[in-house]
Amino acid sequence: MHVIVFRNRLKPDALAEYTDWAERMSALARTMPGYVSHKGFTAADGERVTIVEFATEEGLRAWATHPEHVAAKQHGRAGFYAEYSLQVCTEQRVSRFTAAS
Repeated sequence: MHVIVFRNRLKPDALAEYTDWAERMSALARTMPGYVSHKGFTAADGERVTIVEFATEEGLRAWATHPEHVAAKQHGRAGFYAEYSLQVCTEQRVSRFTAAS
């Protein structure tokens, strides 16, 4: 499993444009081979975090180099991100718990 942690802050006036692009990229990501899931969160201080999971490195690479995603990344740097960081991680260990109903 490959996990991407994408942390970012938007420019003050960029939320509407970001939301449009994020919705398109979300739909596209779901069509990629090896895609598992993604979820986004926004902290009280405005930092946004998206966690993306891909089952394979090949799927992750296909997503990173998909022409529409490449264009979105370029547009984001030019238009609506004030800053971001990206971490690509490989699963080392998994532990799960579900409480009995």
